[in-house]
Formats: sequence, structure tokens, C-alpha cells
Amino acid sequence: MNNGLDPKLWPANRVKRRKISDLIPSARNARIHTDDQIKQIADSIQEWGWTQPVLVDEADGIIAGHGRVMAGHLLGLKQVPTITAAGWSEEKKNAYRIADNKLTELAGWDNVALMREFMDLSNTDFDLTLTGFDEETLDRMSADFHANFNPESGVKEVDGEDVAKAQGAADRRMADASRQTIVDVICPNCGKGFGIDRQTFEK
Repeated sequence: MNNGLDPKLWPANRVKRRKISDLIPSARNARIHTDDQIKQIADSIQEWGWTQPVLVDEADGIIAGHGRVMAGHLLGLKQVPTITAAGWSEEKKNAYRIADNKLTELAGWDNVALMREFMDLSNTDFDLTLTGFDEETLDRMSADFHANFNPESGVKEVDGEDVAKAQGAADRRMADASRQTIVDVICPNCGKGFGIDRQTFEK
């Protein structure tokens, strides 16, 4: 049984160039590609080359990679790298077409790590919009980052409201832990928690 775990059966094991004019878009493709997005994909191909083959079936029908093929047309390419999903049923191809687009949407971002990447790249001549983030989004993310974090340390800046909340949390923890030998408290300045001997408060 093909459960997808046998490397010999992986489509990506064999990459073949095919004429882009021979590839047949799926009439069932539910993913919408705007002109702006196709242009972004084309720009990325010009920058990095073709890094991800188009997945096709045995009849050259496109399963995944419609946007890349459209970008290839825009660039005037004659051939593109492809991989073939051999022996897939129509149901399996249709389900993969959805999964290929949806699974990538489920991932999130570590915004601090992302902004640090952008800050490093901003010190070069690299065009940040090639990452898929437009200038307006990049400007907004940068403003939010500098408003909430110290770029040097990555530590969130503490204002009066933060201090009051931390102090209140510390007071509640101290009251609830009156019978404990070690009390968990939160520093009202940095927000970090630590344990302290209860006798400290009784002296």
C-alpha cells in the first residue's frame, strides 16, 4: 500500500523539464491568483530562479503550481521544471490541490524574529518586497515593533499600566501563597517571576 512514506514513490525524486505550453491548468483549481501576486512570483523567480517544480499528473495536468506557471508565462519561459504524481486518483489530486494551498496558511510568524530578519536585510540593498510583504505592511510592522520592543534586547518596554498590572498580580500571588514556604512573585518592573522565601515578607 502506498502510504506516502516510501521514498521510491515520492514525485519529487524525479524532476523533468516540460514545455510550459503543454501544461494544462485545472478547471477545478479554487485558488485565486491576482495580477499583483503573479508579478510578485515572477519577481521572485527572477531573483532566485525556479526553486519549486510544478506538480503535474501523467497527462500534464497541473495539480499544484498554477501561480508559478502563470508567472512563467509572464516571464516568457518556454520550459519549467515539473514532477509527476503517478497513479494518483482524481480524488487524491483534488484533495492535494486544496491541501497544498491551505496547509501553508496554517503556519504563523514569530514577529520579533521576523522583524529582526527584516532589520538585517534593510541594512543591505536587498528589495524586501521580494519576500511577499508590500511596503505598507513592512512600514506598519516596523512601527509596531519599535513601539512595543527594544530592538537591541527584544524586551518589551514597560509602561505605567504594565507596572500596575504586574504589581496587582504580585499582591494576589502573595496573598494566595501565605501558607507556602516559597512564594512565587512577579517583578513589577520587568514582569519576570521568581520564588522567594515567605519569611522575607514576615520580617
